[in-house]
Amino acid sequence: MTDEDEAASVRQLWSALGLPGVIDVHTHFMPKSVMDKVWNYFDSSGPLVGRHWPITYRADESRRVEMLRQFGVRGFTSLIYPHKPQMAAWLNQWAVEFARSTPDCLATATFYPEPDAADYVETAIRDGVRVFKAHIQVGRYEPNDPLLDRVWGLVEDAGVPVVVHCGSGPVPGEYTGPEPIRRLLRRYPRLRLIVAHMGMPEYAEFLDICESAADVRLDTTMAFTPFVEEQMPFPVSQLPRLRHLQDRILFGSDFPNIPYRYSDAMRSLTELPGVDDDWLRAVFYQNAATVFYPLE
Repeated sequence: MTDEDEAASVRQLWSALGLPGVIDVHTHFMPKSVMDKVWNYFDSSGPLVGRHWPITYRADESRRVEMLRQFGVRGFTSLIYPHKPQMAAWLNQWAVEFARSTPDCLATATFYPEPDAADYVETAIRDGVRVFKAHIQVGRYEPNDPLLDRVWGLVEDAGVPVVVHCGSGPVPGEYTGPEPIRRLLRRYPRLRLIVAHMGMPEYAEFLDICESAADVRLDTTMAFTPFVEEQMPFPVSQLPRLRHLQDRILFGSDFPNIPYRYSDAMRSLTELPGVDDDWLRAVFYQNAATVFYPLE
């Protein structure tokens, strides 16, 4: 499939729903040196990946931005994440510049449990950050670490959404799973969390959390695709709950780090049993628009 053919395929999917495009809350743009290391890690089938995982959209940064625009993606993120101390502030500085030069990218920031975390998070909020990324699996940290207490308080008060990878897929980590998030929400009940990957493989538990917390949402990143269904299938028994949570589910792709086509991620959602066009319109566009573009 040529790039032009795929762009046409993606655009056909959302245009058939009468949408103006797609909002993708889970895309990755990073400094080149970091992205290269991420891709090398995927290439090596590292322990946090757990299986062969080819990168479909391995291209330079400008080309990747252009691809999303050709797909009709109206808004996206530059989800950055540190795996060690003294990395987050530098990533945030890069992301500020990327958002300034890429107006369709939501200004993104991240954090790590370290003494100055609250200072650079406060700076990011003051500078207009639109979304944070927290990666519990890669960062290998407890979200309730005392070094993050002031961070969560600042983020909660500011009402900035946090895309958080906290499920135990593709492989479990020491602090992944629903219980650390339950504890976090008991302490900061107004946090606007967007649980990445539908919380895979603890789908039911994170659906429970979403139902019980008014400001928690889920993103569809990689869930329901054949690649994930082979090893971490979404339980058939939980499918009816997707309709009930129609307004709390947002489309995410994990572009460019996916081992299949962007159109495959979208089509997997259109083929879910029991969903209708209203559900698809909400997930592909309207829910994210409500969160990130409420005045438009």
